[in-house]
Amino acid sequence: MHKLAILIDTPEDWSAFEAGWPEFLHQAELMPGLLREATSQVDSILYGQSAVAWVHELFFDSPEDARQALGSPPGQEAGKVLQRITGGRMVLFFADHKEDELENIRRG
Repeated sequence: MHKLAILIDTPEDWSAFEAGWPEFLHQAELMPGLLREATSQVDSILYGQSAVAWVHELFFDSPEDARQALGSPPGQEAGKVLQRITGGRMVLFFADHKEDELENIRRG
């Protein structure tokens, strides 16, 4: 599985961010090949310095699917909305995502 991770710094205008977030989600959820998504609001930084306040992850089968989704009309529109509501205060990256069930991990 492959994901696009979006790390969003603390918005300068929370109300504008929150008002635009549903528009971003609507466009992002129209992207072809999207399997699932996850959103996390950061409530505390345990170690180090970071301005990240929000994390959003979009999951795809492959890197190619993720790149095609970003290049699609909904992907392009989602990017424009995200740029507008964050003022560019974000980091985007692709990641090869792996996860396992706890019962498998404990079996060793």
